[in-house]
Amino acid sequence: MRYICLIYYDARKLFDGSAESNAALGECANHDEKLKESGHFVTGEALELPSSAMTVQVRDGKMSSTDGPFMETREMLGGIIVIDARDLDEAARVASTHPLARIGAIEVRPTVDFSSPIPTPADL
Repeated sequence: MRYICLIYYDARKLFDGSAESNAALGECANHDEKLKESGHFVTGEALELPSSAMTVQVRDGKMSSTDGPFMETREMLGGIIVIDARDLDEAARVASTHPLARIGAIEVRPTVDFSSPIPTPADL
């Protein structure tokens, strides 16, 4: 099954120049290679800082856009990794090996299998 790993961190902490932060940043590229070797890696991308984002909405057929992220938070979404894993427990174990899990947090979420019934409001 596919899982999306949403990588969140406080940019001030990640880029503070500390030995821990520098080590974690240095390990990121090698981590993707290890995931490829283990057969878990599907794809991944690092994201630019929120100041480069734009939020887009369409209401009543009209598009509007706002500079910046949808929400202002201390911890920003800094990247995503898509992985294959047997179940959520294995996906969480795989996500926990990412170097930025030591600095921030990684939200692991299964992707929707559209061959299965679509969730109803009662499922939410």
